[in-house]
Amino acid sequence: MATALTYRRAVRELAALFVCEPTEEAVYARRRLTPADDYASALLRATGTQWLLLDDGFPPAGEGEGRERMGALAACRTAPVMRIERVAEEGLARGLRLGELREHLRAEVAGARARGFAGLKTVAAYRSGLDVAAPDEGAAAAALAERPARLEAKPLVDLLLHDALAGNAPDPLPLQVHCGFGDADLLLPRADPSLLKPLIERFATTPFVLLHCYPFVRQGAWLAHVYPNVFFDVSLTIPHVFRAAEAVREALELAPVSKLLYASDAARSPELYYLAAKWWREALAEVLAEALPAGEAEEAGRRVLRDNALALYGLDPA
Repeated sequence: MATALTYRRAVRELAALFVCEPTEEAVYARRRLTPADDYASALLRATGTQWLLLDDGFPPAGEGEGRERMGALAACRTAPVMRIERVAEEGLARGLRLGELREHLRAEVAGARARGFAGLKTVAAYRSGLDVAAPDEGAAAAALAERPARLEAKPLVDLLLHDALAGNAPDPLPLQVHCGFGDADLLLPRADPSLLKPLIERFATTPFVLLHCYPFVRQGAWLAHVYPNVFFDVSLTIPHVFRAAEAVREALELAPVSKLLYASDAARSPELYYLAAKWWREALAEVLAEALPAGEAEEAGRRVLRDNALALYGLDPA
């Protein structure tokens, strides 16, 4: 049996939902004996989700369920988010030269809104860090000359991220940025969102949405407090830290309620969608009840869980 506190708590939560014994064996037996679609749908629909925004770069093409399928399972509407590195790596696979690669990326980003994308996303934190340097065409060309299959050389990552932001600038979609912890191939100090300060200032009309943030929740809150174009969530944090309310407290110590967004960052495992939604609501209820009168707390909770995202991404509330 796994020993993480959140795992043990998750077993109890899932047992309560499926009305079975609160043991790992009983929950797994329910998962195994329930048809996969029914099991996933029960968890997804229990979240009460109205919109799912789905990163088109993960899982990789050919793995997982498509956007329409996810919407059907969850009984909600969906919209894609364009991962910048996916687009760039398509160009790498085609053998594009640097100028062609840059034009390909700018064109894809510039047309994203017309093709129904709700936002952009970058995982530069995983590839070379959030300390994004000024564009250096010579260094980027040298990196491309190695014909990499994966976009990870820092001069190339930084140049193409600038290109994507420039292509997005005339009618900017929100840019989601992975910040903070993740898998083992990430160097945590280089995923600190405060490193984005120069980029946030240069592209001041582009909404930056800082994802996850743990353990840099206060840095994310500070950026959202200081810059009108910065928003953030603690999505990946909530299902994995035992004191979820503490993450929300840190987020709202400084940041306005209008800048914090609900998100789950769930993928592959349907249980994470349910657990994130339940624990987010519980954490928000605890924190907001301490800080605000009942009516104001309810309004603030609605903004974080729904209204802020609808406004930021331009989603239909109906």
